[in-house]
Amino acid sequence: MGRILAIDYGKKRTGIAVTDPLRIIATGLTTVASNELMSFLQDYIKREPVDQLIIGWPMNWDDTPTDATPLVEKCIAKLQKSFPQIPLDKVDERFTSKMAKSAMLDMGLKKKDRRNKALVDEIAATILLQEYMQRLG
Repeated sequence: MGRILAIDYGKKRTGIAVTDPLRIIATGLTTVASNELMSFLQDYIKREPVDQLIIGWPMNWDDTPTDATPLVEKCIAKLQKSFPQIPLDKVDERFTSKMAKSAMLDMGLKKKDRRNKALVDEIAATILLQEYMQRLG
C-alpha cells in the first residue's frame, strides 16, 4: 500500500506531510520553496510509493475563493500533469494554519520557534492529512 501525501501550498512555501506505508500515522515531512515543489515531489515519488495526493483548498467562510485559490488551481494543474496516475483530492484548509499555531503552543515551543513559518506550513499539512484520514475512517 502506498502513502498518502498532503500538500499545504503557498505562494512562497509549501508544507508537506505523509502517512506511513500502512496509512496509520500522519507525519510532517518537510517544507519546500513552492517553486521547487514539483522537483521535490518527482524525487520523493521515485523513492516512496504514493497512492494518493491531497492538497489544501483555500476558501472563505462564505465558500468564495480566496486570493490563494488561483495559485492552488495552477498547482493542481501541474500536479495532475506531472502525476496523472495518482488521484488528487482537494481538502478544505480553513483553520489549518491557526490550528498549527495552536498545536505549536500546546507542544510548548518557544516563541522563536512558533514564528518559524516553514514549521507552521509543515504542521498545517499534517493537520490536513490527519483530518483527511479521519474522514476516510
